[in-house]
Amino acid sequence: MKRLCFVAAALLMALAADAKLKLAEVFTDCMVLQCDKPLSVWGTATPGAEVKVKVGRETGKAVAAADGRWSVRLAPLRASGKAVAFRVSGDGGRIELGDVLVGEVWLASGQSNMEYSMANHPRYAKPRKGDPDRLRHEYEQAGNPMIRLLYVRKDLKSDTLPTAGWQRISRESLKPFSAAAYFFAKALQDSLGVPVGVVSSSWGGTPIETWTPAGAYRESPLFGSAMAGNRLKANGQEAGWRYRKMIEPIAPMAMRGVLWYQGETNLIMGDTDIYTEKMRLLVESWRKAWADSSLPFYYVQISPMLYSGRKADPVAKTWQDLPRFWEAQARCAEEIPLTAMVVTTDIPEDLADIHPPYKWVVGERLARLALNKTYGRTDVVCGGPVAKSLSVEGDSIVVEFEGTAGGLATRDGKAPDWFYALTKKGRYSRVRASLRGNKVYISTDGLARRTEIRFGWDETAQPNLVNSEGLPALPFRRKVSLGR
Repeated sequence: MKRLCFVAAALLMALAADAKLKLAEVFTDCMVLQCDKPLSVWGTATPGAEVKVKVGRETGKAVAAADGRWSVRLAPLRASGKAVAFRVSGDGGRIELGDVLVGEVWLASGQSNMEYSMANHPRYAKPRKGDPDRLRHEYEQAGNPMIRLLYVRKDLKSDTLPTAGWQRISRESLKPFSAAAYFFAKALQDSLGVPVGVVSSSWGGTPIETWTPAGAYRESPLFGSAMAGNRLKANGQEAGWRYRKMIEPIAPMAMRGVLWYQGETNLIMGDTDIYTEKMRLLVESWRKAWADSSLPFYYVQISPMLYSGRKADPVAKTWQDLPRFWEAQARCAEEIPLTAMVVTTDIPEDLADIHPPYKWVVGERLARLALNKTYGRTDVVCGGPVAKSLSVEGDSIVVEFEGTAGGLATRDGKAPDWFYALTKKGRYSRVRASLRGNKVYISTDGLARRTEIRFGWDETAQPNLVNSEGLPALPFRRKVSLGR
């Protein structure tokens, strides 16, 4: 019973053991196929051998090329919680997968905050005081058969995708799996009611370059000169290294979108001014690999932390380095189509810890983005307040916000905090702010004629400003003239 998903196909796989017909590692028992998108199925066989594929009612065939590779493209399937047929035959072999469902498939990648697994529960996936009781024992109670997991191991020596295949949820299969990705899948499945499959492929301490094809850097007008000798080293790691081993073998398996949780290492590297462009290269190269220019990328803001005060491996020179990096992350959503960011200024408990808890919060916020922007659920609020405009009214600077849902509020019921402005003395000082509808009012008393308003502009800032859904406001800095 421990290998329930593999029993149905065991005999047929044994008969095919000596055959050269093989499926790519992403196709196994218990998998979820993406619904409503054309399906690519591929593998290897003897060169020249004909291969036939049947998935559900869709069929196709191909001839293995000189290098043995073959690929079949099938028409889209509808979502179904009932297992569909998945058969491949040819070259003297036959492969049949069991318990294959059709639903929504997402890829979760990044560095340690995405990698942090359910095995760390409850420390990293724990609920906060007052959160629903249903979250307190999630690890022990999880068992939804409509959620399937594909965990990619951290192994760069493997000649194939390092995975044990798709798994149903169990205590064992959850242990290595990304907590943020699991809670995303759970929230998505709860809302959509269809099977959800998530691929977890991440690695702590890795820069964005190692997840991006090296060719993307070589061809980039901005970064091409750094590719002397066809290599670009980032924090001691080669560009494209993990992409080749842990991402490229997954493409072009049909999927709905990508979740990305990374940036700490590139902040450490001092990439504040160029991270937006590096993110653009990643997104565009992955979309190219999947031949899908509309593939959504939803990503997570790195959280407040005392980067400049780290005793080991000090990285930031000032308290502004992290806010400037947030600015670069926010520009990604502004400049790269079909991307959006989850704000996480409210989740740290220990500002000396680079790994904030409450991964279930991150997962559910990512699910909000997907539900609203990808699945058209306009009733789902997917982001917090964002400064829309600054104006001067009498003796006040007025900051108008969008993304307020039912209105602005504060988490603690107090006046909005973490608002600073440039004073006549040339210093940035905390200013009093008050709420009126969707606007924040700031007194101009003592401020410079050409001032700058800063909100949450500090590596330790955890502002209390939220919308009616409790989603935190995005930090910003904006200049404004008082006209006097």
